Amino acid sequence: MSRLSGMTCARWIGAGMVKEVTRHVKSPVERELWARAAGRCQFSGCNKRLFKSSVTQETVNLSQKAHIYSFSEKGPRGWGPFKLKLHNLNDISNLMLMCHGCHTAIDQDDSGERYSAELLISWKAAHEQRVEIVTGITPDKKSHVILYGANISSEKSPIDYHSCIEAMFPHWYPASENPVRLSMGSELKDRSPEYWSAESHHLTQSFKRKILPLIEDDACKNFSVFSLAPQPLLMQLGALFTDKISVETYQLHREPKSWQWQEQDDEFSYIIEQPSNFQGPAALVLALSDHISNDRIHSVLGDNAAIWKVTLANPHNNFMRSKHQLYLFMKEMRTLLVDIKKHHGRDAPLHIFPAMPVSCAVELGRVRMPKADMPWIIFDHDISTQTFVESIRIEGDLHEQK
Repeated sequence: MSRLSGMTCARWIGAGMVKEVTRHVKSPVERELWARAAGRCQFSGCNKRLFKSSVTQETVNLSQKAHIYSFSEKGPRGWGPFKLKLHNLNDISNLMLMCHGCHTAIDQDDSGERYSAELLISWKAAHEQRVEIVTGITPDKKSHVILYGANISSEKSPIDYHSCIEAMFPHWYPASENPVRLSMGSELKDRSPEYWSAESHHLTQSFKRKILPLIEDDACKNFSVFSLAPQPLLMQLGALFTDKISVETYQLHREPKSWQWQEQDDEFSYIIEQPSNFQGPAALVLALSDHISNDRIHSVLGDNAAIWKVTLANPHNNFMRSKHQLYLFMKEMRTLLVDIKKHHGRDAPLHIFPAMPVSCAVELGRVRMPKADMPWIIFDHDISTQTFVESIRIEGDLHEQK
């Protein structure tokens, strides 16, 4: 829309007569424009609510109806295909709902090069498609997207939101356009005790502040978890959710690099090894991504450690391909944790030594029974010393802890 001084109508001569078109947009068109935009600015990246003051929260109409092809022939984008159809300038296809600032920005582009008609048309289409997708989702297909990353040794753990959305489709759709981020963004490394204390505390508090209100008050009760973090913290995340909450846990695959679950091509099973005696400290070894020798456990817990092990015929770091494999892992762990508690007692601590995919770590935490299971002492592999070191402890109901 061009706002040239004094221009209240568009005029052209055709068929021997002068014809006029005013800026007036008919009420049905204006209502449809608002509906398609969901009452938000359609300028890409703005998305400002146009029905409420951001300062006072009072209901107020902040919208402007911006023309893609200009109302004036000398406007930034001219008349374009409407040159011979000026009566269609106020058609829904040529209008965008915008805030004052964004409307001013596109109209100050006198050449129409920075904000071309083609660009504005693509923004309008993308905004309206997003509104259609989000509002068209039935409640039982919506899922809150949870992103959790923490430093692993010297590596950062960025998670691309859009690749996560692709992995959810077509079974789930995001409950809102923004994910719930639990990451702390710490510069601490997992070689220090301060790292574990800070990250563990932050994760618990972030969960209580951001996730619990959704569990208690939001209509959507499903969560899709995408995480890249040290395994002890992922177990804590799973323990915070518990298996009472509907959670879809995803795994980042290395080849091809994707969060999308793959098909399982062959028979698959986990190998469970029991200790020869149950007198020493209870240890649960999860040797799934790599081999873990018993000597490494004995060096931490002593020679009499009772070692329970979950492993594969050929452990490697890209075995977790299908959702069914993760389901089988949860099934095995439910039975195994009960068996360990039966032999060692509920009050004895269970020392956990993990080498497993991130999805398994989250699901192991979810399997834990807050009121009934043994206290967990979780160890992490320290690259600098090539030994297992204690990282965090999980016991009781984490939601009741300050």
